[in-house]
Amino acid sequence: MERGSVTPIDTSRNSRELPGANLGVLRGHNDALVLGLLRAAGPAGLGRADLAARTGLTPQAVSKITARLRAEGFVAEAGRGASTGGKPRTLLRLAADARHAVGVHADRDELQAVRVDLAGTVVDRLRTPLDFAAGPDAVAAAVARAVHRLAGSAGAQALAGVGVAAPGPLDWRTGVMGRVTGHPEWDGHPLRQAVADRLRPEGGNGNGNGDGEGEGDGGRVWGPPVVLDKDTNAGAAASGPDSGTSLYLHLGTGLGAGIRLGGEVHRGPRSAAGEFGHQVLLLDGPPCRCGGRGCAEVLCLAAVARGDLPEAARILGEGAANAVALLDADRVWLGGRVVQQAPEVFTEGVRHALAARAFGGRAPEVATARAGVAEGAAELALAPLFGRTA
Repeated sequence: MERGSVTPIDTSRNSRELPGANLGVLRGHNDALVLGLLRAAGPAGLGRADLAARTGLTPQAVSKITARLRAEGFVAEAGRGASTGGKPRTLLRLAADARHAVGVHADRDELQAVRVDLAGTVVDRLRTPLDFAAGPDAVAAAVARAVHRLAGSAGAQALAGVGVAAPGPLDWRTGVMGRVTGHPEWDGHPLRQAVADRLRPEGGNGNGNGDGEGEGDGGRVWGPPVVLDKDTNAGAAASGPDSGTSLYLHLGTGLGAGIRLGGEVHRGPRSAAGEFGHQVLLLDGPPCRCGGRGCAEVLCLAAVARGDLPEAARILGEGAANAVALLDADRVWLGGRVVQQAPEVFTEGVRHALAARAFGGRAPEVATARAGVAEGAAELALAPLFGRTA
């Protein structure tokens, strides 16, 4: 798979667990099931009978849904399927260019953003310096500028969604930042709402939850839905469908992890899962900016600073081995700008550490991430359209 596209989420598994319903109140849910299956099928598409069988909907319901989605531009014909004795069946596919989403990675010193189509393929991107220390207002304004620039002449309101990935801790449900390591002034700032406010055309009113829905003027949508999540969770979302347990380890300006359990991004009840970098590897070790001592992050970043990438990879591998032993993970993805500088060094270093501590079993697979954090943020923005949260 080429870097710059996000593997579609496996909605077929979800649709077996959550069969479609023929009630009008579940129209959005059933539409999402169909769109998710067509997305996973790719350009080859699926026939209506296939969609009915996989969703549990009646053929009549599927016909109504697909007719509506075609009229709205989300679905198009993909050709004709093989005949089984009668008229060749019409195959349908997702019209990937019908809408777009923007994903933004707001790192401590750099902003990366991408615009993707409904299939997750990147069609445009930008990169610009960013200073997290400049404060929440400056960062929210920079994020909004990037979204407006990528949205182009259609405007931000035409986007299917905007995903923002930032350093944690943060609460992805409320869109409120926590005490970001090294930047305590961020604690309690509603970044999601601040971005959403800046994406509305002048005069727009919002309902305060960052979804872009206006209460006035006939319920007009004033801006795109905005989601906020940790950069590591966005990295995990970008790794593609995975029915098992996997880790995404991100080494950049900090060190953290995104966790997938049973294919779903695991955030925890307090959005605190994945604070991988602050596990203690050296008792009474050097002080970490989190207030602890001997954390994996401070040890790993120190090795990077002195140019010893093999040592950084060894430290990352030891921390990964702890997490793998705890979660019984079967796959480890590596990402972040430091890993991108020397991917072979890090994959081999982590692979060696995991093999040494496999306890007689098979060590997990180790590979560099298929896509970046910005792409994962866009995937999080698109996920509701396909009936998923990640």
